[in-house]
Amino acid sequence: MWGGRFAEGPASVMREINASIPFDKRMWRQDIAGSKAHVAMLGACGIVERTDADAISAGLDRVAVDYEANGVPVDLALEDIHMLTEARLADAIGPVAGRLHTARSRNDQVATDFRLWVRDAIDQVDAGLVALTRALISRAEEHADSVMPGFTHLQAAQPVTLGHHLLAYVEMIARDRSRFADARARMNRCPLGSAALAGTGFAIDRAMTAKALGFDAPTANSLDAVSDRDFALDYLMAATQCALHLSRLAEEFVIWASQPFGFVALSDQWSTGSSIMPQKRNPDAAELVRGHAGRIMGCMTALSVTMKGLPLAYSKDMQDDKPPVFEAHDLLALSLAAMTGMVETATFRTQRMREVASAGFSTATDLADWLVRAGGVPFREAHHITGRCVKAAEDAGTGLADLPLDTLAAIDARIDQRVFDVLSVDASVASRTSLGGTAPARVREAIAAARAALEQHS
Repeated sequence: MWGGRFAEGPASVMREINASIPFDKRMWRQDIAGSKAHVAMLGACGIVERTDADAISAGLDRVAVDYEANGVPVDLALEDIHMLTEARLADAIGPVAGRLHTARSRNDQVATDFRLWVRDAIDQVDAGLVALTRALISRAEEHADSVMPGFTHLQAAQPVTLGHHLLAYVEMIARDRSRFADARARMNRCPLGSAALAGTGFAIDRAMTAKALGFDAPTANSLDAVSDRDFALDYLMAATQCALHLSRLAEEFVIWASQPFGFVALSDQWSTGSSIMPQKRNPDAAELVRGHAGRIMGCMTALSVTMKGLPLAYSKDMQDDKPPVFEAHDLLALSLAAMTGMVETATFRTQRMREVASAGFSTATDLADWLVRAGGVPFREAHHITGRCVKAAEDAGTGLADLPLDTLAAIDARIDQRVFDVLSVDASVASRTSLGGTAPARVREAIAAARAALEQHS
């Protein structure tokens, strides 16, 4: 289609390296939609006869039906989905198909198609994030009172509730949703009509095509419109952050499912076995979610490096913009579905969690806080006193709550019988009533707020 300037066809390797149809064919729906909006505008503006515009639109519908039924064929000679669709349109309706490309270039065409595809991808991801959020909220409500150890440095720190722990991921996912929403809002400008780089001399109506395709407005600068891939980078950066959150949750499932922890049993649906060790139950789904985060991050890096230093406007390097976005999207969709399934079906071993929470002197901070409240002890002094109490319990091989009062009072005379009201793990979590704290009452409030926010923004 561009051969008029050339006496010879491309070398076979050039034909292969130049073609993007093997991967950009997945944008065929967006390409059809963009072309229909464009030809409708051409007809409305009198640039193309109405009868020709109607014929082209009907022909595009026939091409879409064929793609839907039979798939998109890969023809390297036609390079990309745009030229393939135009060729198929010509087969369907004849030479009038050549009028479709009036007042546009493949540069603004692909920029529009790709934005449409990424916009659709964000909507799909958001649906997956909503499903995961619902699963997390449901399990958090189920375990609002279930005590587990909270960790810092992967060492038992203070007791928390499992519901509180799961709600931490609800907060992360909410931020992911906001990042994708911001990216969607920024990208919602239509490049169509920018042509190759300088706009067009035809009296087109860019606002009409923008509105038809669901954009807020046309892009403001034709050079930027055809060369901008910020929207793809925005998507990949949001996907990377989301994948990091999923990886953290996956890592916790891997750790919790191990025998030394024993906090969770993953269902058969989300576990695998070993070809040689019949006793094995491997958290492979969680491990793959963890691994996908690295690949998604790699996709973000790949496009960032591709775009670095490209002069305006379009360069052929930008043909490589789509594979990393497509790959990241597929991986993220799989990760979200897998993580949602694991959360929904996991069996949490709350008794084991409670046992570990009760060990390791996890209520030591409660003792220090009690000394401050009940004895008027400065916190730094209370910290020192509590450290001596922990050492005594460690030497005795007991928990803090199991030390005799005489032993505690010998360390500091201000300790009395009331201290035992704060040394159990249940008392500890119940006392954490500050906003955002782990007290079951606060957890239930947070669950109600999260559920209301989800309904409002879904």
